[in-house]
This record gives sequence, C-alpha cells and structure tokens, in this order.
Amino acid sequence: MRMPVMTALLLVLPLAALAEPLVPVTVTEWKSVYGRIEARDRLPARARLGGTLVELAVTEGETVTAGQVLGRIVDEKLGLQMQAVDAQTATLEAQLTNARTELTRGEDLLARGVTTVQRLDALRTQVDVLQGQIAAVAAQRLVLEQQAAEGAVLAPSAGLVLDVPLSVGAVVMPGEAVAVLGGGGTFLRLAVPERHATALKEGDSIEIDSPDGQSQGTLARIYPLIENGRVVADVEVAGLSSRFVDARVLVRLPVGQRQALLVPEALVHTAHGLDFVETATGPRAVVPGERHVINGQTLVEIVSGLQAGDDLVEAGE
Repeated sequence: MRMPVMTALLLVLPLAALAEPLVPVTVTEWKSVYGRIEARDRLPARARLGGTLVELAVTEGETVTAGQVLGRIVDEKLGLQMQAVDAQTATLEAQLTNARTELTRGEDLLARGVTTVQRLDALRTQVDVLQGQIAAVAAQRLVLEQQAAEGAVLAPSAGLVLDVPLSVGAVVMPGEAVAVLGGGGTFLRLAVPERHATALKEGDSIEIDSPDGQSQGTLARIYPLIENGRVVADVEVAGLSSRFVDARVLVRLPVGQRQALLVPEALVHTAHGLDFVETATGPRAVVPGERHVINGQTLVEIVSGLQAGDDLVEAGE
C-alpha cells in the first residue's frame, strides 16, 4: 500500500532531474599568510665625497631617473687646495718664462761662440723640467676638480625615492647613503612556516587579496635557506601596485590536497535554522563548510550529513 503512495507523491512533487551520485572531489587546501610588497632593486644613492650636504633636491615618494642629481656635497678644503695649486702653477710659469729667455740668450751666445754647448744643454733641461712640473700641477688640479664634481649625489637607477635619511647641513662621510631608491618593479615576498616548505612548488598559482582587489600570482622562487623557522619565497604578480613599498597583503598559498564532498550551492537550503540537502530518500540535515569555485560554479563542501554515493535531487518551488 505504501509503494503506490510514494509513487504518487513523486509524480505530484515538482522535483527536478536526479543528479549524479555524490562522489568525493579533490580540493586544494590553502594557507593564508601575509606577503610584503618589495622593490625588485633597492639601491642607496651614496656620497662619493666627504663634506657638508648643502643641497637636497628630492624627498620621499618622488620618481627619479638614472643619473639625476639628488643632492650636492661641498668640501671647502678642495677650494683651498685648488687655490694653492693655481699659485704653484703661476710660480712655475714665471720660472718657465725666465728659463726660456735664458735659453734664447744662450743660443745667441753659442752662435757667437761666447758660451759652451754644455751650458746650453743645461738651459734646455731646465725648460723641460719646468714644463713637466707645470703638467704635473695641472693634472693635480684636474684631480681636485674631479673630487669637487663628485660632490653631486647621483641616482644609481631610475625608481621611487623610498627614504631620505639626511637633511641639508648634515656632515656626510664617503659612502654614506643620502637617499634610498626602489626600482625595477615590485614583487611579493613571503615568509611561510617551514612545515609547509615541501608543499610549495615553483610555478604554483597564488591568490592575493590586495587593497586594489583580488588577483593571481605565480610562485617564482623558493629560497633554500630557512630562517627563524620560515621559508622565504617570491611571488610574481602582474600589475602589482608600487604605491606603498613594504606594505602587507593577504596571500593564500596551496599547501596540500584532500578529498571532500561538494554539492552545488543551489541544492543547500535553510529551514528553521538548519541546512538541508534533498536526496532521493528525502531531505538530509547537513553541516556545510567552506565554498569552492570550480569552473565558474560555486560549490559547498559538506562536512557531515551526506556520504559518497548519495543521489541528490533539486526540490521545486
């Protein structure tokens, strides 16, 4: 007597076509960590000359080009040394003028047979020595001029000014950083707990939640050195914002796979505070888990209430 009744009910109820038997699906386990946006090239613009910083042409956040003058350092001792070199050059030139006059007079005397060849050779040697001394002093002045020119602090590459640790009037030592530049684009650097090190593979797809929205990245490099219990990895992201360097963004890493029972989100309905899924044998109370998007379809993981092989149906309105 019950079978005809059940058959009649099935004919009356507006049920949709039966789905395929429920089978476990392999899903990816994700680990949420924070990544840090870093500049690919972080280069300091260093002072090549010791002295006083008299000019500073940039501030944090400005974009500069390679070779641009960022500041200027002056060493007052160089100016005094160049004055001394100029005075020495004037003295040598005066001596050279006198030596040339003596040489001309000696040549005239030799032509008249009054002086000796040995005396004339000495005069020529004196002229050559003075010319050599003047050339050496001129080279010394070029060195001083080059040192003064190195007071200009140049940008080592094009990029964004990240930090300017000095101010005008500061005493600067050779090699000290006047500004720090970030260039060459940006990338994400991660520090992942070492227990997930074996699950990471170069080329894995990474999900990123940034202030500009969700995006995808690729795990480009995994460093072999583990520091403080963490593995360092780099992620390449197309169009990653470089507005804030060292900003932290949330990243989801694939750290493993497991079997799960997934059903379409439309098959899960809520009544009286409980979640149900219609099966061929009637509604089942279930405990839903996280949602997964596979091939553009939203699926809900069922933690309990269903088992593999159950036939699911969709209840009509």
